[in-house]
Amino acid sequence: MKRTYRIAQIDGDGIGPEVTRAARSVLEAVERQYGLFRLEFEKLEAGAELYRRTGVALPDEVFESCASADAILLGAVGLPDVRLADGTEVQGEVMFRLRFDLDLYAGERPIRHFHGSPSPLLPEIARDIDYVIVRENVEGLYASRGGGCVVRNHVATDTVVITREGTEKVCRYAFELALRRQRPDRPPRVTCVDKSNVLRSYAFFRQVFEDVAKAYPDVRADFAYVDAMSLWLVQRPGEYDVLVTENMFGDILSDLGAATVGGMGLAPSADVGERHGLFQPSHGTAPDIAGKGVANPLATILSGAMMLEWLGQKHGDGSLVEAGDAVSKSVARVIRKGTVTPDLGGTAKTEMVVEAVIAAVEEGSFSSATPPGDGGVQGVV
Repeated sequence: MKRTYRIAQIDGDGIGPEVTRAARSVLEAVERQYGLFRLEFEKLEAGAELYRRTGVALPDEVFESCASADAILLGAVGLPDVRLADGTEVQGEVMFRLRFDLDLYAGERPIRHFHGSPSPLLPEIARDIDYVIVRENVEGLYASRGGGCVVRNHVATDTVVITREGTEKVCRYAFELALRRQRPDRPPRVTCVDKSNVLRSYAFFRQVFEDVAKAYPDVRADFAYVDAMSLWLVQRPGEYDVLVTENMFGDILSDLGAATVGGMGLAPSADVGERHGLFQPSHGTAPDIAGKGVANPLATILSGAMMLEWLGQKHGDGSLVEAGDAVSKSVARVIRKGTVTPDLGGTAKTEMVVEAVIAAVEEGSFSSATPPGDGGVQGVV
């Protein structure tokens, strides 16, 4: 019997509905191709446009639907001209509540160069880029959101929050991810990225990382200051495997990494915890191109692939893991053939890219699909 997974779908704002619709089309195509699982989508509304109309960006009933779903697929939320009374964007009302209240403590941001995608780096450097930034998602500087202090319009302060429990969890996630990514030509490696030479909070982060690393003797553990890492991810990014870092540093390095592999249109992401997972592109809502049919859907499609793999690992469903891998390989094939949107140097419209990915999925070989319940897949840490 097919196992059914309920997906909470939030389109959001700007190009969000376009790219979410694209990802859903691909996910439904791979579902048909496999025939071993069923994805049941529940379309929900949250974001800046909803806030503009109602004064609420994430209604309680929408949050509860997300909390009860097997996974959340999100397009993009926020608009530059829709802001809260304190001047911040509405996006945080959605993203921070979902991350913090669902304890999505690990932000997984893959940075991978696909053959055929543009890069500002030399070809011999860009071709080896394949690493993952694991961002601690519910602590760090962003934990101060809403709690900072502005004194008489002259002094402003925010506080970095680092806990042992939170740091242990995200570091274990990084080490387990490195083990899953292990391949014969590259031993697993986790690099702690911090600013421990200046701030005690980051020295504590590094200390906890070292404590966790002792439980993983087969994984190389090393360290880098965040300013040096921003240099090395440009000069020699092919050396890295998994990076684990504080919330804000992970946010910044993710965008830097995306720039080296073609831009935000190729930057998927997963925000996951022990029970819940949210999958979305790392890019914003791009309201200037919304509705023009040129939005790059690949980051959202790749986020959908991550969703399938996460669900498969969580539920021991090998067919989902292979389906996610099939989507990723289909995207790589489409990029290699040059069917890409203008941001990647192509002329294809959004729908053309979606059709090409679906065709690649349908042309793929899925004979090794494992029926649900056959095991062989370890759960996510």
